[in-house]
Amino acid sequence: MALAEGLTVTQTMTVTKLDTAIHHGSGKLEVFATPAMVAFMENTALACIAPEMEKGTDSVGIQIDTKHSKANKVGTLVTCTAKLVKVDGKKLSFEIEASDEDGKIGSAFHLRYIIDPVKFMSRL
Repeated sequence: MALAEGLTVTQTMTVTKLDTAIHHGSGKLEVFATPAMVAFMENTALACIAPEMEKGTDSVGIQIDTKHSKANKVGTLVTCTAKLVKVDGKKLSFEIEASDEDGKIGSAFHLRYIIDPVKFMSRL
């Protein structure tokens, strides 16, 4: 596996009504929902490692410590950057930052584990 500390990827998205707090049930306003931001952060971490994963493996998120520090309205372009900061066997640690055109809107520390999807699903 070619997973190495320092791998980084950046993705962008435009906030839609489906990404709002009112849609996610996490609030009553049409602003970028924290659950939507967290999903975007996890997806960016996954995109960071996907090209380097061994065939037949996958990863699952097990922890995310998030701060959502700024609201965004529908139509805002949001950028997310995930950096793989530590590889400890199958345990992967990420630092993630989300921003809009004015600066940081959120940050996270995220843990993922590399798994065998067949074994993982057989245990459920």
